[in-house]
Amino acid sequence: MANILKIGLPVSLLLVWMLFTFTVDERQKVLLLKFGEIVRSDYEPGLHWKIPVLHNVRKFDNRILTIDARPSSFFTGEQKDLIVDSYVKWRIADVVEYYKATAGDERRAGDLLYQVINNGLRDEFGKRTIQEVVAGDRKEIMGIMTELASKKAETLGIEVIDVRIKKIEYPPQVSESVYNRMRTGRERVARDIRSKGAEAAERISADADRQSSVVLAEAFRDSEIVRGEGDATASDIYAKAYGKDREFYKFYRSINAYTKNFSSREDVILLKPDSEYFRYFNKSGGK
Repeated sequence: MANILKIGLPVSLLLVWMLFTFTVDERQKVLLLKFGEIVRSDYEPGLHWKIPVLHNVRKFDNRILTIDARPSSFFTGEQKDLIVDSYVKWRIADVVEYYKATAGDERRAGDLLYQVINNGLRDEFGKRTIQEVVAGDRKEIMGIMTELASKKAETLGIEVIDVRIKKIEYPPQVSESVYNRMRTGRERVARDIRSKGAEAAERISADADRQSSVVLAEAFRDSEIVRGEGDATASDIYAKAYGKDREFYKFYRSINAYTKNFSSREDVILLKPDSEYFRYFNKSGGK
């Protein structure tokens, strides 16, 4: 019996301790309720007392939370449909107001907060064109929405930290049309670039042909000049040689003619035996 008492007493004390106390984490906000009515909310982190059955403790996350809702459809000032994906960073500022407005349900709080965000986005997108929304005013819209949501969320006991637009895109059926238009535009630009490239290639090729013709003409001119100078020099040498020994010059010319005309065994010339052509064959003196 004594052993049972030794074991039972600590257990009983532990149960009593658990029933009459609760702890508050520094990352939490806590409400003490008495039959559903709020009794106290200003708890510091640490150990606190409560009365079982009479009191009920509700704990809420005091950290920054994120609501990432489904993408929503909005119309711009041109009545163009856009799909907008956004998120909200928030936390509980006044736990009493938060509990009264949402019954402590985080999902309900998110729905109420996102109603405010969606209504504000719808108004802001309706004032702007697609170009302004996509390229220019997104940062301004997020600033306006953060300020607007903060004012509206005060009645919910919520502090809005930031509102961000993650992505803006066309609906699927419009996206395909836009992509096709973009593709057509890119193809047109590509064709234009290729056309300009072909024109430049033709211009370069024509210039190269012109330069080639000029170079060949100049080379031919220079070769003709050199050939003419060579012929003139040769003629001068021949003239001087002829002047020194005319008979030898004639003999030399005849030998060159024989060599050229009878360069092959198949070469045949029909002439009279006493032809002047054979005078150096017939007479050793050449006369």
